[in-house]
Amino acid sequence: MHIQLSCCTVRSWRKSDAESIAPHADNRKVWLNLRDGFPHPYTIRDAEAFIQRALERDPETNFAIAMDDKAVGGIGFMLHQDVERVSAEIGYWLAEPYWNRGIMTEALVAVTRYATEQHGLTRVFAVPYEWNQASFRVLEKAGFVLEGRMKKSAVKDGKVIDQLLYAFVVSDE
Repeated sequence: MHIQLSCCTVRSWRKSDAESIAPHADNRKVWLNLRDGFPHPYTIRDAEAFIQRALERDPETNFAIAMDDKAVGGIGFMLHQDVERVSAEIGYWLAEPYWNRGIMTEALVAVTRYATEQHGLTRVFAVPYEWNQASFRVLEKAGFVLEGRMKKSAVKDGKVIDQLLYAFVVSDE
């Protein structure tokens, strides 16, 4: 997959991305807003293993966010099964030097469109942690709507916390 945006490129991962991604991913501020499957500290081996898994996935659902052909973040969605097969959870991260530039909003809009069109989804959702105001803004700018607060639904950094449920629902029009 390759989508050229005004800010950046959203594309398939490449094995060579491990070198650019590892130093950006090894940031506590990034880790603090992601699931625990995203390790901290984050090493080149972690990057290589993640990229290998992403490349083996069929269908492809994890993508690099690249600036000047260097990966600086990632975005992906998890397709649901059975009765929830019209839904996917989306997640994303971006290297700290690229925050507050509108990059993630543009990437989120593009990948949400891709997910709904390519996989026949009616709903894409995200569950950012209670402290992640920046993610709330990204989701809202990308057309996601706050549906609710899931009280004490996660453990992160040794604390039981709330998650907020945001969703983009495809219009019937």
